[in-house]
Amino acid sequence: MPKGKSNHKQSVDRIRRVRGRIWIDGPEGTFIGWGRVNLLEQIREHGSITKAAKSLEMAYRHAWDLVDSMNRQSERPFVEVSAGGKGGGGARVTEEGEKAIRLFRKFAEDFKIFLEREQKKLGLS
Repeated sequence: MPKGKSNHKQSVDRIRRVRGRIWIDGPEGTFIGWGRVNLLEQIREHGSITKAAKSLEMAYRHAWDLVDSMNRQSERPFVEVSAGGKGGGGARVTEEGEKAIRLFRKFAEDFKIFLEREQKKLGLS
């Protein structure tokens, strides 16, 4: 085959898998996606937005903005924050936040199954 010309068969053979990304938009743009779910899980684990942000190598301000965005776009807050002071503050994921984590993970699993099925349909598995 002349140099610079592509062979369709070769290009199809290089395709290894079908990929996709998911997130759910709200009135302000992104409502929840993997990054936000990971942040919620780290808040649950550490009981603190500061510690959760550090564990994800994320700036505290960015973590706070994400939490604030989710809370504003939800009917009920995903995270409740208690003020600092002598005993220190903290944060906890609410039942609504826990529900969001569960639903998003289920949605992501269903999406993964869909992608695998589509990959098989295309003969790429």
